[in-house]
Amino acid sequence: MTRTGLPKAGMLTAALLLSGATPPPEDQPLAPLEGRGWQLVWADEFEGEALDRSKWTPEESCWGGGNFERQCYTDRPDNIAVENGLLLLKAKKERFTGPARPPEIAEPGNPRLTQSHTSGKVRTIGKHAWRYGRIEVRAKVPPGQGTWPAVWMMPDDPAYGAWPRSGEIDILEAVNIGAKCKECEGGRGENRTISALHFGDFAPQNRYVDSRTALPTRALQSDDFHVYAVEWGEGLIRFLVDDRVHLTVTADQWSTAAPKAKGKPAAPFDQPFYIMADLAVGGRLSEENNAKGVAPSSFPAQFAIDWIRVYQCASDPETGRACMR
Repeated sequence: MTRTGLPKAGMLTAALLLSGATPPPEDQPLAPLEGRGWQLVWADEFEGEALDRSKWTPEESCWGGGNFERQCYTDRPDNIAVENGLLLLKAKKERFTGPARPPEIAEPGNPRLTQSHTSGKVRTIGKHAWRYGRIEVRAKVPPGQGTWPAVWMMPDDPAYGAWPRSGEIDILEAVNIGAKCKECEGGRGENRTISALHFGDFAPQNRYVDSRTALPTRALQSDDFHVYAVEWGEGLIRFLVDDRVHLTVTADQWSTAAPKAKGKPAAPFDQPFYIMADLAVGGRLSEENNAKGVAPSSFPAQFAIDWIRVYQCASDPETGRACMR
């Protein structure tokens, strides 16, 4: 998830301002799945009555994700539910005490922390991870100042070291949707979602490239479901909303300070990454922007996910590039 106040590799901001009948310009091409050669290799359609724990592990932590977020993530039906074909991650205002960090980054004894809100987060860590492919999520994000839903990817085995040397891929971040926004077009407030890559060296030498993208109609993403995707090949990563490319990044735009990456031009984005989805409360990116802070009226909130699908390039699984022409 995007950290604020940090050096950038360069902001690549694009607003999709196309009507449905207008062909997209060359820098925002349609990228339909059909005919591209992508083959479905994994999916969760959330058709059952409970979270499929062969695919997902709920995270239990209260540390705030390194972003001063206000939630404890819990493994409770109050915060994580599968209902009517949807995964629901639910945030609510309630004082809660839980473990500070998830197991893989916990300090000795893993002290307990108390937060003002609870929410849900699920990960495929230790169960499923992929190198290269197309990852899609069909989701409806919540509105409100202080809401921060995200679907993102982290290295399953951080071969190049701790964050951000091993990279981070943010498919979707929807921060403060509908909240006050002077620079947003459409007259309905914040109507841009974010995709990003994080890389570089340990803070403050960390870097990122991101894009803030509006829908063609300038509607709020909280009004309906949309498909958010990343196409990831060796040395090339592009992000899409409803099959329209809004950000393309090539290997010459990213890097890692890890000595192990020497001679590996696609590093750190050349290793398997796992998927996670969460609904954060507050945090720097949320609270320092739009109407500022966390609005009590934003909660309870829920992030609804219809499905998450992973495709790999049938003719070129080693690099994925044959499906990204």
